[in-house]
Amino acid sequence: MNKSYLHVLLSALLLATGCQQTKTDQSGTVISDTTKQSAPPSPEWAKNATIYEVNIRQFSPEGNFKAVEEQLPRLKELGVDIVWLMPIYPISQKNKKGTLGSPYAIADYKNVNPAYGTLADFKSLVNRAHALGLRIVLDWVANHTGRDHVWVNEHPDWYTKVNGKMIAPIDPKTGKPTDWTDVVDLNYNNPDMRKGMIDAMQYWVKECGIDGYRCDVAGFVPNDFWAELRPQLDKIKTVFMLAEWEDEPDHFKSCFNMNYGWSMHTMMKAVAKGARTADKIDSLREANQKRFPKWYYQMLFTQNHDENANNGTLAESFGPAADALVVLSSTLEGMPLIYNGMEANLNKRLAFFEKDTIVWNNYPKSDFYKTLLTLKHRNRALWNGLDGGRAVKIPTDHDDKVYAFYRQRDNDRVTVFLNLSNEPQTARLTGDGYAGTYTDVFSHQPVELKPEITITLKPWEYRVMTN
Repeated sequence: MNKSYLHVLLSALLLATGCQQTKTDQSGTVISDTTKQSAPPSPEWAKNATIYEVNIRQFSPEGNFKAVEEQLPRLKELGVDIVWLMPIYPISQKNKKGTLGSPYAIADYKNVNPAYGTLADFKSLVNRAHALGLRIVLDWVANHTGRDHVWVNEHPDWYTKVNGKMIAPIDPKTGKPTDWTDVVDLNYNNPDMRKGMIDAMQYWVKECGIDGYRCDVAGFVPNDFWAELRPQLDKIKTVFMLAEWEDEPDHFKSCFNMNYGWSMHTMMKAVAKGARTADKIDSLREANQKRFPKWYYQMLFTQNHDENANNGTLAESFGPAADALVVLSSTLEGMPLIYNGMEANLNKRLAFFEKDTIVWNNYPKSDFYKTLLTLKHRNRALWNGLDGGRAVKIPTDHDDKVYAFYRQRDNDRVTVFLNLSNEPQTARLTGDGYAGTYTDVFSHQPVELKPEITITLKPWEYRVMTN
């Protein structure tokens, strides 16, 4: 039976019994109960962290670890805390896509892509990052492997088979096969495969001291595996875990510290195109607060490797609204993501299966991002999860166009005004809680806010103020 269907069946049984207090893995070992109301451990440094994604192949002309290491001081200066590296492992050659293949079709979980350098080169990168106070998170694909992964020959019983043949992954949302023809599905009914996966993920924490994982299509993998995995990693060190998924609230109970804010990304694109009004952002936020545990937070983004390669650059997706929506994703609850090249005003879709180096120029957007990320570090109102302050709506008489809010934690407060329309707006503020003396973080000018004042904003203009 495919793991997706088994997971659905198990979920239904759990709902039916109701009183079940523990779960077991496929070998019968008791694992943590994913329904308990407590958060997984989180490293102390994550409380006000920001994240930056590196596409190693495209990050430099050399496309290797050493070139990334050379840029770490610049990323530190930009305000980055977590450096998320796209998969570093050897790429499967069987059925590969394009000339160079997909980094997500992995041929060996315990080795590095020789095009990127050696294991010693990677350790050097990690050590340099840690010396600078940066953290390294690896991309991990637990649902499937490349078609010539070492496990295919060594452990063929670790794979899902139909009529005796290994298959491409099946989408659990639709029950239909994906078009991922360069990979084969792993069978999470096999306890030995689970142990092998845990061992491989422990390897990089033990051997290289990495700080966590971004887990590809995390919802394709049964949640009881993530619950089984997490304590095994934390025995080595408290790691940071990011789920590329949004449809499983219990991920925040079993394993993950953060998930993808896909719905907010979709909402921001719709607002930029005029298909949604600004007030719909509140409806989404309220729905998420009801859906997820109180300690949840999401990675908020305007670009990532999938969006950039498949759907468009920042300018293509957001047009003149781009900067305003970067500001929103950097000041709402959640952790902001910068995709490599955004600080250089990346204006092309980076090829996914070919060499396509980023053109860096003189990093014309660095000051913009540095201002936002520095504010995130210093102002506790913007910290992550329960360490930060919840966004409080500031009502206006133009809520369909103007999005205004403040966040406060202890004595720290940040107030944000955004014109999320392509026309000038003059809006009167109502409500309370935001009055006071501020400094505009971009202009450095003092601002006095009082109840019932009127603000005028140009199309897509933003103002961010801190006390």
